[in-house]
Amino acid sequence: MRKWVLVGSVLALALVLVALVIPWRGAPSAPRPAPSRPPSAAAPPPVVGAASIGDPYFPQAGDGGYDVTGYDIQVRYDPPTDRLEGHTTITAQATESLSRFDLDLRLPASAVTVDDQPAAIHQDAGKLEITPAAPVQAGTPMTVRVDYAGVPSGVPEEPGMPSPWVRTPEGAVAVGEPEIAAWWYPCNDHPSDKATFMITATVPASLQVISNGALLGGPEPAGPGLARWRWQESEPMATYLAFIAIGNYDIVRRDTRFGLYLAAYDRGLDPQVAQAARASVEQTPQVLEFLSGIFGPYPFRQLGGVVPDAPSLGFSLEDQTRPVYSPAFFVSGQDVSVVVHELAHQWFGDSVSVRHWNDIWLNEGFATYAQWLYTERTGGLSAAQTAAAAYARHPADDTFWRIPPGAPGGGAELLNNAVYQRGAMALQALREAVGDQDFFASLRAWATERAGRNGSVPDFLALLKHVSGKNIDDVAQTWLFTPARPPAPPG
Repeated sequence: MRKWVLVGSVLALALVLVALVIPWRGAPSAPRPAPSRPPSAAAPPPVVGAASIGDPYFPQAGDGGYDVTGYDIQVRYDPPTDRLEGHTTITAQATESLSRFDLDLRLPASAVTVDDQPAAIHQDAGKLEITPAAPVQAGTPMTVRVDYAGVPSGVPEEPGMPSPWVRTPEGAVAVGEPEIAAWWYPCNDHPSDKATFMITATVPASLQVISNGALLGGPEPAGPGLARWRWQESEPMATYLAFIAIGNYDIVRRDTRFGLYLAAYDRGLDPQVAQAARASVEQTPQVLEFLSGIFGPYPFRQLGGVVPDAPSLGFSLEDQTRPVYSPAFFVSGQDVSVVVHELAHQWFGDSVSVRHWNDIWLNEGFATYAQWLYTERTGGLSAAQTAAAAYARHPADDTFWRIPPGAPGGGAELLNNAVYQRGAMALQALREAVGDQDFFASLRAWATERAGRNGSVPDFLALLKHVSGKNIDDVAQTWLFTPARPPAPPG
């Protein structure tokens, strides 16, 4: 680079600069034009991701600052000791520049890496705080691997909520709502952050492992006396819907037009209970035929069910593609109604999940109403008659009416019977307000247009108003949000 120039050239250049800088004396100064682009703002400093998603009923649930895209869960389980060792890899995208973020996990973690670099960790009250070696920039993907181990049944129970990790004579079943995931894998534990799942479990070779979606392999040799099972759910799934059942199961497989049907029945079940359970669950394809005629195409590629030997399991749950049924439902014989309920959830709750837990009516009210529709269309009482009978069972002073299904409250009230029964009555009242054509068109539109995503109660009511062109505010307020008995039954 040259440092010296001719003197004349310097003087000429100086005169030009003076002419440009000093305006003509007596003439008004022309305003300087604005710069063509503003100076670039400094990137905001990294932040600590929120230790909650902000659910109004479960303020500690979930975590902020990132969205999970996939879970690769690998566990090894020893039934006699109930010890579970896990190695879970989470792929996610940062939504903020993160100096630290949290995962939900109730088993002790021993090591974490973020993008293959060791991270500092601190664990307390079900939250695993992770400080990566370098901040994760907003909009960039990250891969988090967590090593952990512990005894799931040893996790302290919360008040009024029994452990969702249920031991069975031969193994265990992980099944619960609204919580179960953190008992056996680290996660962003809230339905609003759905992801795909790979689940691999290594267990004693004499046992079987059942989970969500497609069986990719199993049993595969995994060392002396051990076998490995691999499952994949390729459709987005909420964390509480991921389940694992380990035990001694009879597995039934067959092809259907909805995909491969795979159901499993614990060999330890009472023979009469097992027979009734099979007679009920084996009707899954026929029930899906009925429901898909109302709600639209079945949203998944696998189907089936699981009945574990777990007498203490007091509920059935709509685990995605493969519900888990409590044997208690089949003690008195065949029960197709519970199968209808859990399969209706495949549309309402699984494919279209709640945005927050205060939207639970979209799950339970709709699945209960599906049972009423099934009765109506298979020669039994009409849905209007069932709603009227349910209304009559509860006098005005019954505490049943204090729970508004559109906003039931957290804790034990979340799954109160009113959310199911009064929630279904609310749907009957809305059906009558808009007419059958618009009502069923709205159910189908909700299930198909939001497949794989989330929704809220206001979202559904807005859709129903849009489709029908009718004002349903008073009906919705009376049946969904008023903590008192409506003046008259629907119907």
